[in-house]
Amino acid sequence: MKGKIIATILITIFITALFSGCVDNPETETIRVSGAFALYPMMLKWEEEYKKLHPNVKFDIQAGGAGKGLTDTLGGLVDIGMVSRKIAASEEEKGAYWISVTKDAVVPTANKNNPVLAQLKANGIKRDIFEKIYINETIKTWGQATGTGATDKINVYTRSDACGAAETWAAYLGKYRQENLNGVGVNGDPGLAEAVRQDKLGIGYNNIGFAYDANTRKPVGGIEIIPLDLNGNGKIDQNESFYGTMDEIVEAIGAGKYPSPPARDLNLVTKGKPTGIVNDFIKWTLTDGQQYIPEQGYIILPQSTINDGLKKVE
Repeated sequence: MKGKIIATILITIFITALFSGCVDNPETETIRVSGAFALYPMMLKWEEEYKKLHPNVKFDIQAGGAGKGLTDTLGGLVDIGMVSRKIAASEEEKGAYWISVTKDAVVPTANKNNPVLAQLKANGIKRDIFEKIYINETIKTWGQATGTGATDKINVYTRSDACGAAETWAAYLGKYRQENLNGVGVNGDPGLAEAVRQDKLGIGYNNIGFAYDANTRKPVGGIEIIPLDLNGNGKIDQNESFYGTMDEIVEAIGAGKYPSPPARDLNLVTKGKPTGIVNDFIKWTLTDGQQYIPEQGYIILPQSTINDGLKKVE
C-alpha cells in the first residue's frame, strides 16, 4: 500500500513537470559569428529578430575585421564569418562558401574642425588626389589637396587590422591592396573614426555604419564626410551631393550614383555549404530578414543576387 502511494506521488510529480515545461526542454543551439565591422550592426539586428522566432537559438557575435572572420571560419572557430570584400579563389579552394546578403560602402572622413572644411564640402576631392595622399604620398598638406594656400599637414589614418574596408578603399584608389595604403594604422572601424574625430588635421575612411549615427542619421559627432568629386570638374554638382544623412547616401548607393568600389556587397561565409540552424539563419537573412536592412543603413541587393544566394543555401 505504501509503495502504491509513493508511485502515485512520483507519477503526479512527473505529469506536473511535463505540463510545466520542465521536461522535454529543447536544447539551445549557438551560432558563432565573427568578422567585418561593416556587417556587425546588421548582424546584431538580425540576431534580435531571428531569436524572436527561435528563442532556443543563441548567438555569439564578435567584430574583429573581415580577415579575422574568414580565418576563424576556415579554422572552425566560428560557424559564420562576416566578410566585407570579395572572396578570393584561393580562399574558396580552402572551403570558403559565401553568400552575399546586403550592401554598403566606405566613405572618406575628415574632422569637423578641418581648416579647409568649407572647400572640401563644396569641391570634394578627386580620386587621383586621394591616391596621392594614401598611396604615392606626394600630397602632404590640406592646401595641396584642395588647391588653397593652407599649409596644414594632412595626418593620414588607415586600418591596422585586415579588413574589407581597407581593401575596398584601396581598390577605389586603383588596383591596390590594403598593404599599399600608407598612414598611421588604427584597429577597427570605431578606432579609425575616433582617430579622425580627435585630430582636426586627420583624414580617414569608414564603413557608413560607423561614419553616420544610426539614431540621428547624420555623420557622427566630430566627423564630416568628404564628398567624392566623381566627374573631376573641381566641384560637387547636385547629383554628387548626397552625404548629409545616412538615408541620402544609402539611396545614392542603391541608385548607383555612388561608385563600386567604394560601395560593395557584404558576405556571410561558412566552411563548406552550411547545414542545420546555420543554413536556416542564412536563408532567413535573404528572405524575411531583408525587411530590416534599410532601417539599419544598408542597401538591399538586386533580386537576382538574392536569388543566387538562395540557390546556394537550398
